[in-house]
Parts: sequence; structure tokens; C-alpha cells
Amino acid sequence: MELRPLQDPVIETAPMQVPFKPVSELGRTIDPGRLAGLRGGDGTQVENLVDVDGSVDGNTAHHVTTGTNSIADGAFNNASGINTVIQNTGNNVLIQNAMIVTVDFTGGGPP
Repeated sequence: MELRPLQDPVIETAPMQVPFKPVSELGRTIDPGRLAGLRGGDGTQVENLVDVDGSVDGNTAHHVTTGTNSIADGAFNNASGINTVIQNTGNNVLIQNAMIVTVDFTGGGPP
């Protein structure tokens, strides 16, 4: 696994100008000044580690039948967010999955 140095946070001194577009499904809007005061985090570095180091040893499988995998059209029609698909057609298989999502919010800040 390759480790990359973390980047310094981006700091903007001028408030970002975001076009206003009401979306009724999300509820009432919040004043940008109030929202700026609700931001969290302290700008420190965050280290994430995914340790997927499994193994499959000494297993046997006798007289087994494996199937097929398929994903049909429209399988993700109502999906939202980040989706992961894991498929397995074998025997004695070790499936490991991990995901780190880092979201950096820049701009804005206290008024």
C-alpha cells in the first residue's frame, strides 16, 4: 500500500458566493452566516488505515457446484450515495472490502 503525505488544508479568506436555488424537498434554508458558525473540525490532519490482510489456508471443497453472478439493467435505479458490489462464484474465497471517503469542505468560514 502506498502512503501519500496529507495536504495542507485550503483556507479562503473571502466568503464563497453560492447561487441561491430553493429546493422544497430539503426543507427551510439556513442563513449562510449561521451555517458558518455551525461548521466543525479544527483543521488537524486525519490518518485513516484500512487493514485488510486476511488469508484462506488449508480449506478444501468437494463435490460443490458454483453459480453465476449477474447485475441486471436498472439494478441501481434507486441507489444513492456510494455503492459497492461484491460478487463471488467460488468456494473457499476470502472477500475483503474497505472504503475510506474523505470529504473536504473549503470556503466559507466565520463571517
